[in-house]
Amino acid sequence: MVNYKDLGLVNTREMFKKAVSGGYAIPAFNFNNMEQMQAIIQACVEAKSPVILQVSAGARKYANQTLLRYMAQGAVEYAKELGCAIPIVLHLDHGDSFELCKSCIEYGFSSVMIDGSAHSYEDNVALTKKVVDYAHQYDVTVEGELGVLAGIEDDVVAASHVYTRPEDVEDFVKKTGVDSLAISIGTSHGANKFKPEQCTRNADGILVPPPLRFDILKEIEKRIPGFPIVLHGSSSIPQDLVKSINEHGGALKDAIGIPEDQLREASKSAVCKINIDSDGRLAMTAAVREVLQAKPAEFDPRKYLGPARDRLKNLYIHKCQDVLGSANKA
Repeated sequence: MVNYKDLGLVNTREMFKKAVSGGYAIPAFNFNNMEQMQAIIQACVEAKSPVILQVSAGARKYANQTLLRYMAQGAVEYAKELGCAIPIVLHLDHGDSFELCKSCIEYGFSSVMIDGSAHSYEDNVALTKKVVDYAHQYDVTVEGELGVLAGIEDDVVAASHVYTRPEDVEDFVKKTGVDSLAISIGTSHGANKFKPEQCTRNADGILVPPPLRFDILKEIEKRIPGFPIVLHGSSSIPQDLVKSINEHGGALKDAIGIPEDQLREASKSAVCKINIDSDGRLAMTAAVREVLQAKPAEFDPRKYLGPARDRLKNLYIHKCQDVLGSANKA
């Protein structure tokens, strides 16, 4: 068994406490490969932001669990090399079984999410408590989930939203002992979060999705004051990236995301962790397509993955500074 502390990682407990009291959210950026990890660390060191490196079950299969452990340890050392030893968490995103969470803890993860939202309320409580009881033996923090987000992200698929019921949260937190809670208030997985017919046009003619259910968030905060809240599916799907991808051979349709001003508002509340994945995929894909269309004879991966890494870094600096408020909080 590998202890995350030996890798230089931290859990989320102190990080979330500071974020809730400070009115900002920690960026939780998914990664699958070296370039993504480099961009995340470069961006967060430059912004002086704490960060959560997120790994889905699909990413773990893709990258290999052993390599991921050393990549996380490398990220800690890389941040020091760049001049700022920012707090770094290695987190399992959407763990769907006790066995997966246990394995990640044994491989050095400092935080895990157990997503029992597809089960009945009683089974969700039982599964989440089982993971918490195991994880807390090793001082690993646990994120649970109440409610269901629509959309597609790796192996996570749901056809429709089920908003979190505020009347359930106090009981859930008390019975499970979770350290943070992912809720459903209108965010959505994937790049195609909303259909155009679900949106309205603002004064600039831009399609805007239905607003987040801040009323639900406020009621939850009343019931569990100060408790760390998490938002999944919080990519904003920048339309300049969508346009670039489509102009350079892509075929993205109806890609509409969560407005950044709503995420900024959420981050001033008890929402202390905001997950962003699709925006990063779009940024890298746009850069790769631009290079390959401009230079069709190019075959050196460094020549298109390098620009993709740089585009991702710039996007994530923007997220830390202008959206989540986590810059200078490391």
